[in-house]
Amino acid sequence: MNFLINAAIPSPLYFSQQLNTTNRKPIRAPLRCSTNNGEVNDLSTIPSQIELGAQDNTGVSKEEFRSSSIEREMKNNDIWRLFKEAQRNILYLNKQRLDAVEELNKTNREKQLLLEKIEQLEVEKQAGLGKGMINSGEASNLRKLVFDYKVSVADLFADILPEGDADLLAELRRFGSGSKKNGFHIIHICTEMDPLVSIGSLASYVTGLSGALQRKGHLVEVILPKYACMNLDGVQGLREIKVECYSYFNGQLHANKIWIGVVSGIGVTFIQPLHYSSFFNRESVYGYSDDFERFTYFSRASLDYIVKSRKQPDVLHIHNWETAIVGPLFWDIFVKQVQLGTFRDLKCLEHPDKLALCGLDPARLHRPDRLQDNTKTHLVNILKGGVVYSNKVVIVSSMHSKSRIIRSLSHGLESTLAIHQDKLLVAPCGFDSSTWDPSNDKFLTENYCAEDMKGKTVCKVTLQQQLGLSKDASTIVVGCIFSDVSEVFLENLKAVVRGANVRGIQDGIVIFVDSYDDALLHLIFSGSDIILCHSFHDPVLQVALKALKYGAAPIAVTSSDIEFRHFAEFDHESTRFSRFISSTFGNISLSQALEEIKNNPLSWKRKIKDAMLQDFSWDADCNDIHISAYTAIKNL
Repeated sequence: MNFLINAAIPSPLYFSQQLNTTNRKPIRAPLRCSTNNGEVNDLSTIPSQIELGAQDNTGVSKEEFRSSSIEREMKNNDIWRLFKEAQRNILYLNKQRLDAVEELNKTNREKQLLLEKIEQLEVEKQAGLGKGMINSGEASNLRKLVFDYKVSVADLFADILPEGDADLLAELRRFGSGSKKNGFHIIHICTEMDPLVSIGSLASYVTGLSGALQRKGHLVEVILPKYACMNLDGVQGLREIKVECYSYFNGQLHANKIWIGVVSGIGVTFIQPLHYSSFFNRESVYGYSDDFERFTYFSRASLDYIVKSRKQPDVLHIHNWETAIVGPLFWDIFVKQVQLGTFRDLKCLEHPDKLALCGLDPARLHRPDRLQDNTKTHLVNILKGGVVYSNKVVIVSSMHSKSRIIRSLSHGLESTLAIHQDKLLVAPCGFDSSTWDPSNDKFLTENYCAEDMKGKTVCKVTLQQQLGLSKDASTIVVGCIFSDVSEVFLENLKAVVRGANVRGIQDGIVIFVDSYDDALLHLIFSGSDIILCHSFHDPVLQVALKALKYGAAPIAVTSSDIEFRHFAEFDHESTRFSRFISSTFGNISLSQALEEIKNNPLSWKRKIKDAMLQDFSWDADCNDIHISAYTAIKNL
């Protein structure tokens, strides 16, 4: 008999031996089986098929007989337990088969409905109804795409179906272009996403990158915990769906509620634990003593949801230590798929025994080539596990090269990153070019672009007026935007301003605006000639990136405004943004920038125009690097 062992809950394999039944008579022996909670079920009414010889004639003592009986009873228990487990797996597989048949029927119905809609549009076109309807050639191509397309058609058109025919037609034509056909299906498993829950730079990164990928024709989904503190106002069509989703945790399977919706055009799934409801029903997202348990539970539940919903993504994209455990979970338990990790300078050290909570084997993983921390060898490093078990690793850094990160910025993972350096990529942050673009910015008094800068002069005068300064377009305006910075930075900022040649800086007046206002923020970028930056690598505020787009020179603030400074390594491993900054504004001080504006105005204007024409949005370098990573994974 072949036994199917559930890989999600490791069980030992037992082998039985055929007994010699010659000259033996059957007896009834009690059978007992243990349940998951340790209770014992008495099955003594079931006759055993094991046969024993007449003991009185063999000379076997009662103690030997009793010992032999106990051993046989244990074997019976083992066989019975395996039989019950096999039954459960057979029932589960049968249910999966029925679900698969139903899903196939559902998909066929969806295809038929879409084809009927296309035919209806064709009829209306032939009858002269509805300007701009599709022609017969388009309809034929759409039919082929519908039948060939691997993703559920209903999911693709769920948001557009309630709209009018014009909107549906536009979406059909975009679908018919075929760009999505050759795209990737990417699932992000993460803990933040703008605008739902934003604690650090991860939130804007997930939303920005996902939007850029979808604009390039890829299918992107995001899986998040359903936090009680989450802002759900930005979720369209939020609803609970009926799907089996469990997380193996602390020796048992635990059920979860699954919610789905759309955020910024991106499909999002929320996982809400039932038994461990307190995991995400808290005031904050991070900072609790059981953070490892919370996010390990979520990671395992996310993988179970992907499997049970029969999704087949090309890439699982995990982020930071909170979901790095997905790597060993996937390869040691779920297996046979591809994965990419994006990591920053975060890590989580835990005792190896805690790995057993989610079904992993501590002895198997607490090794130098796997999760054992490089310094504190009695602990496991969860982030290290993400690096080791991912096919590709993207490190987010706008300014530093891969060699510099491995050498001095890897926070104790130097040796690990050196071993796995062939799968490392460095990607810069981006910004939302649909919101931050002076040519169509709704907050500006007058829009402008690199080819026509008159609007920037108007914006400068508006900014001066709003801040109570004298209106003079020839005056150099230096802006600075920061949030929650240290006293050290503020002192450095004051020193830079005092040490600079203040001639031309609005009569040396410094104004602090201690409030946040979207309109004023956009106006500062557009009305300033120079923007002082806390750092060129600014994944949260993205000041340097936005300054370049709005025609303001980003100048870094340091403790001393020295004559020449090196902020980036100029080599082939650096990002395009890093190379551009190094060759333009990265090595000049505020004093030098003011001198150049005064003495070489034409050269300065050419430099500013060139900067505005650069594309450092999510759609550019960041997106391209991730596509190269996905492609490399697909080709493995």
